[in-house]
Amino acid sequence: MMENPYVPFLMRVEEILAETDDDNIKTFELSFVGKADEERFVYTPGQFAEISVFGKGEAPFGMASTPTSPGRLAFSVSKIGVVTGELHRMEKGDVVGVRGPLGNGYPLESFKGTNLVLVGGGFGFSTLRSLTNFILHDSNRKDYGELSVIYGARRPGLLLYKKDLEIWRERGDLRLHLTVDKSENGWQGHVGFVPDVARSVAPNPRNAYAVVCGPPAMIQFTLPVLKDLGFGHENIFLSLEMRMKCGIGKCGRCNVGSKYICSDGPVFSQQELSHLTTEAHG
Repeated sequence: MMENPYVPFLMRVEEILAETDDDNIKTFELSFVGKADEERFVYTPGQFAEISVFGKGEAPFGMASTPTSPGRLAFSVSKIGVVTGELHRMEKGDVVGVRGPLGNGYPLESFKGTNLVLVGGGFGFSTLRSLTNFILHDSNRKDYGELSVIYGARRPGLLLYKKDLEIWRERGDLRLHLTVDKSENGWQGHVGFVPDVARSVAPNPRNAYAVVCGPPAMIQFTLPVLKDLGFGHENIFLSLEMRMKCGIGKCGRCNVGSKYICSDGPVFSQQELSHLTTEAHG
């Protein structure tokens, strides 16, 4: 964690990859300008950082990279506003500011020795990519049980991390289920919404955790499916990244009940969220 939460590290753009065929989502690989900053930046999958475009502002993004590949950070950016638009105009060699790591991450220690079902949709898959690659790393894979990934987008050209998906598809220790809302020529995966695919795949809830990250509507309709399959509230984890702004619990934009999504989350169990919802409306 940085010493002063208001002061960003300087990071240089090393690689820019267009993730979607409409160029609306790009992944930026960044390297630390200062070696000491790199050594201090220790993070867990599920955490996020604030990226600054100097003179324009900053915005929060979950880490799409994994701590098992040190030296660089990866962030996937959807072009939807001033800051993200400026990021999309950047080129290799440009410098940005990064504040982080912020928030909490996925409970890796609790996950050890259990089976995992990761359910993601669209742009919200970035931290699940981080978690998946962390678990699949040679030094970690033995600590976790069966791994299933259910991931969907509106159409094939909007699926992120296509190289990763191809690598995962070839592995024998991961069950990958890709789905699109609407099929196109050559598509060989599922066709349908993520919750429907989760129901048809029917992952076993025994000794298992489910992790869900994606658009609010996807999450809303996936949670009842997981409940029907037998997953308890304490065994379902979600990320509420979309509510955050300042990242350190000062602006008050992301408070729910007595908690701040950015500093107390963004990862919560469904059990925790049920209490927060009660507080927020009590």
